[in-house]
Amino acid sequence: MSSDPSSDVLDVVLKKTQDKAWVAFAPDELSALLSAFSPTQPVATHTKGYLVLSAYCQRRRSEAPSHDEGTQSISRTFETPVVSRMADTEEEEALAGLTFLSALFDVDHPSASAIFQRDGTLEAMMDTLDLFPKSHHIDLAVAHLLGRTAGHKTCRALLGKDHRNWLEWKSRQTNDAELRAAAAVALVKLARGSSADAMEVGGTPEQPAMQDDELAALMKGLVVDAQETSSLADAVEGLAYMSTNPAVKETLSKDSTFLQRLFALIPRRKGATSERLDESTASPLYGTVVIISNLCAYRPRLSAEEAQIAKLRRMAKTAKGPGQSSQAAEEDLDPVDDDDHVKERGRRLIKAGAMEALTSAVRATDSRAVRMAVSKAILNLVEDKDNRGKVLQSGGAKALQIIIQGLLPQSKPSDIGKTPQLEKEDFEPIQALAKLAITAAPVQVFGPNEGAIYDAIRPFALMLTHPNATLLQSFEAMMALTNLSSQSPEAASRIAGADGLMNKVELLMLEDHTLVRRAATELVCNLVAGSEEIFNKWGGDRNTASKSKLQVLVALCDIEDLPTRLAASGALASLTASPDACESLAELESERHHVLPILGQLVDPTVVARPEADADVEEEEAGQLESDPGLVHRGIVCLRNFFVGLQNSATQMEIASEADRTGVVRALVGVVKGCAQNPSSPILRPAAEALKWLLEHGVEISV
Repeated sequence: MSSDPSSDVLDVVLKKTQDKAWVAFAPDELSALLSAFSPTQPVATHTKGYLVLSAYCQRRRSEAPSHDEGTQSISRTFETPVVSRMADTEEEEALAGLTFLSALFDVDHPSASAIFQRDGTLEAMMDTLDLFPKSHHIDLAVAHLLGRTAGHKTCRALLGKDHRNWLEWKSRQTNDAELRAAAAVALVKLARGSSADAMEVGGTPEQPAMQDDELAALMKGLVVDAQETSSLADAVEGLAYMSTNPAVKETLSKDSTFLQRLFALIPRRKGATSERLDESTASPLYGTVVIISNLCAYRPRLSAEEAQIAKLRRMAKTAKGPGQSSQAAEEDLDPVDDDDHVKERGRRLIKAGAMEALTSAVRATDSRAVRMAVSKAILNLVEDKDNRGKVLQSGGAKALQIIIQGLLPQSKPSDIGKTPQLEKEDFEPIQALAKLAITAAPVQVFGPNEGAIYDAIRPFALMLTHPNATLLQSFEAMMALTNLSSQSPEAASRIAGADGLMNKVELLMLEDHTLVRRAATELVCNLVAGSEEIFNKWGGDRNTASKSKLQVLVALCDIEDLPTRLAASGALASLTASPDACESLAELESERHHVLPILGQLVDPTVVARPEADADVEEEEAGQLESDPGLVHRGIVCLRNFFVGLQNSATQMEIASEADRTGVVRALVGVVKGCAQNPSSPILRPAAEALKWLLEHGVEISV
């Protein structure tokens, strides 16, 4: 059987586009490309047409000195043959012009927009409806082209009431499901775009011909019932636009039949569907993922300043008149879009199989647009902690790792000290993976292979240190790394060695935000215990240690936040196992007189005097400092290690005397007395050893 001649020509052209000496299309090559997207051509020819068109546009843009000149070069190649075909009296030629221009919008919309804005293009398009009044193919091609143009402001400005009326008429007819879907999509894009245009200039949006609920019901029905791929694609594209409406979100999320039909559109293996439109809203794969993402999207978290600005904007809109007061002013405050409703929608989506669809989408395509939409959806779903186990069971962590691997450039020795180029959205899959790693054991998230855990360190470290990451993302990166650091000394050492990580963590230990400061301190605590390098730098080795780091830990043992005090005192308990750290602490005590009072208050804040710098604190307030069994244990271990680790006799006598003066001795005696009824208590032995050392160094102890 002979092959399709047009397809053979496109094969030849595709090879030519890779040849640097190739200049332009031959007449038969251009003709084959222009006709490739006609519905009368096989699907394989459509696919080859997209490949050739994409390769040509990319080449022209790479050769052009500027973006505008690239646009002009591409539009000059196609505008005359496209418009002449649209004006042809032969249906097949007119159809080729319409469908090619739609395809060009998918591949390179700036050049397609330039052709559409040319004098005579819009008139030629609408004239085809009069020339071929009963042609299903022509009607459908015009509806698709209007849908493409409605997505771009400069083209949308050319569309008038007659075009809207035609689309509304075609969207209401019931004889042609494909045409109905295509017209409905164009109406949605026109309504959304016109509303945005009006808001830019402070005007009143034009009322759409069909209400959102009516359009949503139409397209939802097409997804459930349609058999034609074209109808499904158009319906999914329309719903991808409409699913930003809170009321539509609620309606779609409650229809399990629709959701299951929608999710079934995503192929379960790579190559099961054409990928030519994966990055376009005309792709069912991309559109389905966007719908899932929109349904579970939370309102943006605003700072106090941003919230005040938003409030002022709503007030300004309301003040402009009755036409502006209701929907426009209150859209972002719709009660069905609050956090509780979003959580419920997320749970419905997971129950209907959304996670299986999302993980399949990652396997089905390498498209960045699809994968970033998947990342956004999973990030919103795991915001609800109750969903995280189900996300892990569905392979969500593995899907995120695949996405992250494709985002980050390969690490090279020459890249040390360089900040990778990452945008804000690039951190969404990393943040979603971090949320999973915070609340689950590393083996549950990454599997039994330790290599997967090590691979996760780099993206978490980048999210912690990168200037484009938010404070929340840095916080969650630290929480995830803290969990990973407890997996093994090797994991802790790799985290400690991440480029720029420790410098950022040390800064965040001084952050005003309590949770951020706590997370940084907890990470340091784990790294001190697991990494020899960090142990030495934070006081374990006087040759490499910075005494100021020990001073920070001591200070953090004296703040209000209990978990931060636990982490800081835990780090000190590890570090005081080194005589070098003990000597440094003794120097700090001699200089500032803070160390013994602060460590003693961990044991018993009611009997230990506060540091001299805090002498103005009322005695009653000092007696109300929070105590905790964990603090008591850590404080006793720190004191015992501190005493025993001192080597210089003069220093030993000075510290022993200071311990007696500040009340540390009384605190330790109280602990020993309290353990009389519980001789197996883990704090009894270190407390007794500390008292023994004090007794040996001249302190009188009365029990």
